[in-house]
Amino acid sequence: MSTVIKPDFQTVIQERHSVRQYDPSVKIPREEMEAILKDATLAPSSSNLQPWRFLVIDDAELLKKLHPIANNQEHVLQASAVIAVLGDLKWYEKGEKIYSMSEEAGYMTEEVKQRFIYAAENIYAGMDNDVKESIIDVDAGLISMQLMLSARSRGYDTVPMGGYNKVKFVEEFHIPSHYRSVMLIAIGKAAAPGRPTVRLPLEDVAFWNEI
Repeated sequence: MSTVIKPDFQTVIQERHSVRQYDPSVKIPREEMEAILKDATLAPSSSNLQPWRFLVIDDAELLKKLHPIANNQEHVLQASAVIAVLGDLKWYEKGEKIYSMSEEAGYMTEEVKQRFIYAAENIYAGMDNDVKESIIDVDAGLISMQLMLSARSRGYDTVPMGGYNKVKFVEEFHIPSHYRSVMLIAIGKAAAPGRPTVRLPLEDVAFWNEI
């Protein structure tokens, strides 16, 4: 397992950039990749129902297969892996398991557990697909950012990708129909630093009490 780097939080967020050139000789050990994913799953989600699912693609032949689907972006072939972030449109079916675990851990009472299970099985299950997809996209965005920050804290770099053929990806990688493809994240060791970017000044994006 690689040496774990744990700089302070300000350093992590300031040094995280979208990297598009990776050292193809560096392969992230499975144990370390699992640690990054586990860090990511600490992200918040609606009612703690955790709709995210990951497909970690680190096989060289499968990355070659993914390359044209991802618009021939070269970092797909160079990265240690590409993580497909998916959303389970039947994520509420995990409600009973999640809330039972919460009760066993002492985080909720039996009464509260049953109330949450009811909401998962009746309210969430009955939502329109557009609403379900909106919830999934928000939660997937939260976990993706957390994944990228965890990677940076361990000395790795990432780039999120929305520019790929989602229909083709679902077909070619046999993604179940109840999974929504949200984004791809390339992860590995940078061969060149990410391009510096600028941010709008705070007065352009933040308002106090009224807009």
